[in-house]
Amino acid sequence: MKKINLFIAMSLDGYIADEKGGVDWLGGQNNDQDFGNDDMDSYSDFISDIDTVIMGWNTYHQIVTELSPNKWIYDHLTTYVITHHKIASSKNKIFTDENPVELLRKLRLEKGKGIWICGGANLVQQLIKEDLIDFYYITVIPTLLGAGIRLFENIGREIKLRLVKVHSYNGMTDLIYVKSNRDIL
Repeated sequence: MKKINLFIAMSLDGYIADEKGGVDWLGGQNNDQDFGNDDMDSYSDFISDIDTVIMGWNTYHQIVTELSPNKWIYDHLTTYVITHHKIASSKNKIFTDENPVELLRKLRLEKGKGIWICGGANLVQQLIKEDLIDFYYITVIPTLLGAGIRLFENIGREIKLRLVKVHSYNGMTDLIYVKSNRDIL
């Protein structure tokens, strides 16, 4: 069964975007400092075990209009965009209005590598409420936004997690948790 992974960054006070949906604060404390690849490459380790990415419309729109407008950066993955917009799908980019909980339950039974929940907050919160996320890869950015879009809000239940790994670089801290009732595989 495929593992469902949340891999996301948040501010120290728990926001994944500022009040206007912006993420220009994600850089860490010193973008000019020279770090070796081993210090900053938790993404490469993570993505090597992923073949599917799920995101909401706002996350998709931000990627294609702001973060990478000239190139789809997830060509090597099958991407599902949860949206009510009627957009033609391609082989590896699927636009769907399917219930994300049902979609994930179906996808996790397929063969292959893991599933990455890329964002946004509404999608993440729906999946947490249904206890579908196996691993939480949270990068804490050293900034306090004070307001914005919260990552964890109104999840309606307690979910116990177990810390698996901590890694710090450039003032940022990667925290990797697994649900307490899951084996690490």
